[in-house]
Amino acid sequence: MKMRRLGKNGPQVSAVGLGTMNMSPDYYGARDEAEAVATLHEALNHGVNFWDTANVYGFGHNERLLAGVLKERRDEVVLATKFGLVMKNGQLAVDGRPEYVKQAIDESLQRLGIDHVDLYYLHRADPEIPIEETVGAMADLVAAGKVRHLGLSEVSAKTLHRAYKVHPITALQSEYSLWSRDVEGEIFAACRELGVGIVPYSPLGRGFLTGQIRKFEDFGENDFRRTIPRFQGENFQVNLDIVTELEKMAEERGVKPAQLALAWVLAQGEDIVPIPGTARRANLLTNIASADVELTADDLKRLDEIGARIVGERYMEYAMKFTNT
Repeated sequence: MKMRRLGKNGPQVSAVGLGTMNMSPDYYGARDEAEAVATLHEALNHGVNFWDTANVYGFGHNERLLAGVLKERRDEVVLATKFGLVMKNGQLAVDGRPEYVKQAIDESLQRLGIDHVDLYYLHRADPEIPIEETVGAMADLVAAGKVRHLGLSEVSAKTLHRAYKVHPITALQSEYSLWSRDVEGEIFAACRELGVGIVPYSPLGRGFLTGQIRKFEDFGENDFRRTIPRFQGENFQVNLDIVTELEKMAEERGVKPAQLALAWVLAQGEDIVPIPGTARRANLLTNIASADVELTADDLKRLDEIGARIVGERYMEYAMKFTNT
């Protein structure tokens, strides 16, 4: 596995990381837990050492799932977890209060069965709490030895600059893929000015860019992708046509669509470390191989043109207000 440095002063991590959200059942439907655990071990066997979880994934289930593997192989993992998303009145909300920062890390460490995490993200910025207060409390966790590095997720360039004045930020995690590119421009420029690593989540368009989804009904009844505008109504077919073009290009190159899509993300800069999520060993191996796919300038231009035709927002309306804030 090729390696990349996470930010200017962060740890060396695998060029392709592993998102673990879909190892818990709340988002993409039922999961085979034994296969998920086998996938975690397989990831380490292939040098995929950068893992991403969050306290909200399965509301603790995901961190507890990882704990079993961490008990045996903690030294092999650069572990990131997140806090800040909570349930209020049956809907996701944000909590960036300093007292919650300290409560959340202790709860995560207990579930994970470890004494520190390598990277601790604020999942979303709390519009009611100045970012300086939240990051200040996170910095206290570094001083206490509970956290090695700090990260933010889905914040604007302005918020990133404000946070960095309080404590160095190692990584910014945001949705970024061939067809989710709103972080390019000001946000990428801020990251590169400050030396903050860029960690794209959903770099495969929530699985859609793999070509494995052909109709809306392929999403299970409890699959949250049913709520995302770009997968609804006429948007679904328009975006499926984009995937069909990606598949044709992948066939020409002798690779899989997922590998082409991930190779495009990796080609956007050495400071970028995508974390495609999977709970299956076969998909993991596909993703790993993307690090060896070389793209020409013509390939990149063609992929840019394909992805530019995406239609539909990446979240439902109420969730979009928490992105890039």
